[in-house]
Amino acid sequence: MKSTASAPGKIILFGEHFVVYGSGAILCAIDRRITVTAEETMEKKIHIISEIGSLKAEPGIPACDVDCILRPLYHLADTALRSHGIPGIKVTVKSEIPAGMGLGSSSACCVAGAAAVSGLFSDYSREEILHLAVNAERTIFQDTSGADCTVCTHGGIIRYGGDGHEKIDAGQNLGIIVASSGATHSTKSVVAKVKKFRNANPAEFSGMCDAESDIIRDVKELLEQGDIAQLGKKANQNQRYLEAIGVTNQTLQEMVRIGQGASAGAKITGAGGGGCVFALTDGGPAAADAFREGGYECFAAGIDSDGLIVFN
Repeated sequence: MKSTASAPGKIILFGEHFVVYGSGAILCAIDRRITVTAEETMEKKIHIISEIGSLKAEPGIPACDVDCILRPLYHLADTALRSHGIPGIKVTVKSEIPAGMGLGSSSACCVAGAAAVSGLFSDYSREEILHLAVNAERTIFQDTSGADCTVCTHGGIIRYGGDGHEKIDAGQNLGIIVASSGATHSTKSVVAKVKKFRNANPAEFSGMCDAESDIIRDVKELLEQGDIAQLGKKANQNQRYLEAIGVTNQTLQEMVRIGQGASAGAKITGAGGGGCVFALTDGGPAAADAFREGGYECFAAGIDSDGLIVFN
């Protein structure tokens, strides 16, 4: 028996890092996907095949002994084997999302993987799959907020916070240009850097968390109103906080300045330290042209409204 599922990547529009400390976040699912196929096998192995790494291992080994990139999928398969008593599982991953760029490749893989593996045995609700996906993601990011997996599961633009999540009906004129630095990042190391900053500067960090909470509240209304100019100002404000906590570098700051000079506003998206930035536009070509003239690859990100798709 085979089971296949697909989940979109994402960008964090507002709130990365601060969401872990209760400030909330605004995230957007984008029109690039990861598709995972799970298959029962008679061989007593967990076999994972992907473009960024492969694995063929015995069930039951400690997750920490599995390569970080493949650990969530191994965890999902191993948990399923123990719960359902089948000999083995083969998992195949096909991705349109570059890894290590802050575009949600790991979260999309967790969501699609959770749906594909669980689909071998039963029909699960989106919330049940989300729970499995977040637990899988915690094998690599112990302190994950769950925000990324949530938007990859439900699609669209969402506000995420301690009280759960809600979809935001954004105006039709929102344009998002994503530009790549070409440098991958380690989310784990950047998160550790932020924690170190927080511990060394508790009052300053607390103030930024409060300000970020205000941004999240305001942005929800601005998205519903389709006010690109004010959204851009909020993005620039958010970027200043990210620079203050040290998650940018010279390349990212150069890219952000290019984006800010050719759009309503721009900031990094995701952990920082590498990866991507985005610019908010009204759909015009100026930002994309400016990034390309600066030597950076970019694309217009469409909003994926479907989220998780199960093909069983």
